[in-house]
Amino acid sequence: MQVTFLGTSSGVPTRARNVSAVALRLPQRAEMWLFDCGEGTQHQFLRSDLRLSQLRRIFITHMHGDHVFGLPGLLASLGLAGNCRSGIDLYGPDPLDNFLNGVLRTSSTRIGYPLEVHRVRPAAEDGAILFEDDELLVRCTPLTHRVPAYAYRVEQKPLAGRFDVERARKLGIPPGPVYAQLKRGKRVTLDDGRVIDGQDLCGPERPGVSVVYCTDTVFCEAAVHLAQGADLLIHEATFAHDEAEMAFQRQHSTSTMAAQTAAEAKVGQLVLTHLSPRYVPGNPVTPDDLLNEACAIFPNTVVARDFMCIDVKPHCNSS
Repeated sequence: MQVTFLGTSSGVPTRARNVSAVALRLPQRAEMWLFDCGEGTQHQFLRSDLRLSQLRRIFITHMHGDHVFGLPGLLASLGLAGNCRSGIDLYGPDPLDNFLNGVLRTSSTRIGYPLEVHRVRPAAEDGAILFEDDELLVRCTPLTHRVPAYAYRVEQKPLAGRFDVERARKLGIPPGPVYAQLKRGKRVTLDDGRVIDGQDLCGPERPGVSVVYCTDTVFCEAAVHLAQGADLLIHEATFAHDEAEMAFQRQHSTSTMAAQTAAEAKVGQLVLTHLSPRYVPGNPVTPDDLLNEACAIFPNTVVARDFMCIDVKPHCNSS
């Protein structure tokens, strides 16, 4: 999986940071998922190397404007471009459907492709799987914020073991598309009638990777539980540690709360995002200060910046 940060500011955009949006490119398929869609997200896509035509699913954490105001425009543009024939599945809080219907109806906007809205509250409250296919599954959990908000975890299912090419050649299996099926552990019937089980040509299963997206929230045990053993935790850090009182009042996290979540969950890497616009170079407190605060608790931490990309890899504590 590859994560691209399209917006890393909280509340309002700055010259260097747009508001919340994170794109996830999926492995071995031309498909992309989007997490949150703040105002201007479609412009951020144009400035990136991402292909909007690959967008298939959108996950919204909560209904504050810096996370949803870009959604109607992006969906409308997809319809005008005519490159979204497979449709979009949209996941989010209960009011999301009414919000979209109201904006699209009053602006006389027609969505000319399949668009389905899924409420995440039942799955989050019951601890159920929100989405699953042959390769991936998505879980979610309620967070602690001023309005209903949810964190998401995307897990790649275990991968087939490494394919033994030399053994396949000794068995007289001709190279070509059949190798791709065998590498996935599938059973294949060859032209000569032999049935080959790909699992016999692969080593032990390898763990898939996992990504957790957690914003907006003050520190909560639900986030720790959802993030257990994740390879990458993307967590809001709206405030510096010295402003913890304000963080509690506004139900947001400090840099140290994000680091505490990462440490208790034993994740592989922490990325801080959703930074307050007050933290810019030249001000008394900067993103580097937030990074240092977090690293004192969880050393493998970085601060996100717009258009930063991360290739997610398994770490030794993956569950």
